[in-house]
Amino acid sequence: MRLSTVILPIHRWDEGQKIWRRAEDLGFHAAYTYDHLSWRTFREEPWFGAVPTLTAAATATQSVRLGTLVTSPNFRHPVTLAKELISLDDISGGRITLGIGAGGTGFDATALGQEPWTPRERADRFAEFVALLDRLLTEDAVSYEGNFYAAHEARNIPGCAQRPRLPFAVAATGPRGLRLAARYGQAWVTTGDPKLYENGTPEQSVQALRAQTEKLADACAAAGRDASALDKVLLTGFTPDRGRPLESLDAFVDFAGRHRELGFTEIVIHWPIPDSDFAADQKVFERIAMEAPSQLT
Repeated sequence: MRLSTVILPIHRWDEGQKIWRRAEDLGFHAAYTYDHLSWRTFREEPWFGAVPTLTAAATATQSVRLGTLVTSPNFRHPVTLAKELISLDDISGGRITLGIGAGGTGFDATALGQEPWTPRERADRFAEFVALLDRLLTEDAVSYEGNFYAAHEARNIPGCAQRPRLPFAVAATGPRGLRLAARYGQAWVTTGDPKLYENGTPEQSVQALRAQTEKLADACAAAGRDASALDKVLLTGFTPDRGRPLESLDAFVDFAGRHRELGFTEIVIHWPIPDSDFAADQKVFERIAMEAPSQLT
């Protein structure tokens, strides 16, 4: 099982670069960031763009994988995003993973002046977005006219450093999203069942995640893929456990071990942020980063 971290883009770069370098020094498999215009309780606080942050992180590090967790269609267009991703993959030397999801109803959903999309429209847009982005990242020239997105002779030469393209980590829990993960994903991402966050138990969360992995396996079978070919990524902090897995090394190893049994291949923990939902003891966090992977092999 691999251990990764997500570093929220809240730091000015003179401080932020130290965190990204430290993540690499601690041996994390990957360091991700959120791709939002603003987010929840951080809306009135500093918040920087994901792609520029990852570009800077790519020049400040050498080996750690980098990526979004996750990008959505809320304020992105496949044509412009593809160009940015190809550039970012080149700058990083082929270390980029695109975490991608359907988006929600938060601040991003209305920042461009639009009304929030219904769940059905989000799903429709997401399906078209992923399919077009896949083409844009694998073909030199793409023309396309869809219900929501279009491309006219869009050129993407020389393409991604990673071939045939950089990997997609598709965030999904519903049937349509899981089908997209099965068709286009090199990984699948979940945060668990949001209905259990407030009043559920860790045991109920494990059962819900087991059901999600079973549905993913069904979607893969329908697509003619072996579900074991997809990495399974759990972004922590949104299950009923909340921050308890980061209270000690033993607590984390127990948490990760229970989810490894479900088939998860990567656990992502938030870099500590004082006085927030992601507050944690930095020394404990770093001990987990250095020692937990060897106990989970």
